[in-house]
Amino acid sequence: MISFFTSIKDYFSLVKFSHTVFAMPFALIGFSLAVFREENNFNIKLLLLIILCMIFARNAAMGFNRLVDNRFDALNPRTKSREIPSGVIGLRAAATFVVINALLFIITTVFINRLTLFLSPVALLIILGYSLTKRITSLCHFILGLGLSLAPIGAYISVTGTFSIIPLIYSLIVLTWVSGFDIIYALQDDEFDRSNLLHSLPSATGRKKALVISIIVHLLTFILVLAAGIMGSNGYLFWIGASIFTLLLIYQHRIVKHDDLSRVTMAFGTTNGIASILFAIFIILDLVI
Repeated sequence: MISFFTSIKDYFSLVKFSHTVFAMPFALIGFSLAVFREENNFNIKLLLLIILCMIFARNAAMGFNRLVDNRFDALNPRTKSREIPSGVIGLRAAATFVVINALLFIITTVFINRLTLFLSPVALLIILGYSLTKRITSLCHFILGLGLSLAPIGAYISVTGTFSIIPLIYSLIVLTWVSGFDIIYALQDDEFDRSNLLHSLPSATGRKKALVISIIVHLLTFILVLAAGIMGSNGYLFWIGASIFTLLLIYQHRIVKHDDLSRVTMAFGTTNGIASILFAIFIILDLVI
């Protein structure tokens, strides 16, 4: 029994399950927009199916990322202790984990609606394909952002079966927000990436310029947040959440410097996780009240 739970813990660590706080709150925003703004019936079963889709898709994506990056992770001092290069989880077991989660994701969409099912292979292609883009382009951060940006629009489609401009704006918020903070995260590996012919903005432009690009991308995030609030005719609770979200964006840029990466983890994980959760709470309250 202890061995079983230890194994589960290893897989949770493999996919960094705690990082679901980045996209999951935005999926809940998409769901809430469809239910409370478009006046669809609240369906707890559908909500659980959406959450399961998020979990299965992310497990497949992260597992695939760790699988295909195994060779590089084993060489990088920062990542060599990860589950696959350290031998805690074998290659075959990791591959099986990815396939099972990808299949569970598609199967779950069967119980949502036809459009979600038809789009599920496209979603998998994007979120799995990201893991290979670092080999060919320094714009890989934006592919990651694109993958996570499917959360709000995907949840909205799951309820309504249609597209709409407001959830699409939230998807663009996620795209720019995630891309910006992934550039910050990649600062840690700029030298390793250059020496191993891997692509990222920090390795291509240097740390200083990469941080400037990250700021510009997050400025676009701020503009999109304003657009979501104005076009959605949101109330004061939205603007409180938007203000907190924006202040936390600014904070992460103040604590990370090109010559001091000691607080990258705080900026990447803690700050953005809190920003996502609080933003979602205030938006959903604004929609409900």
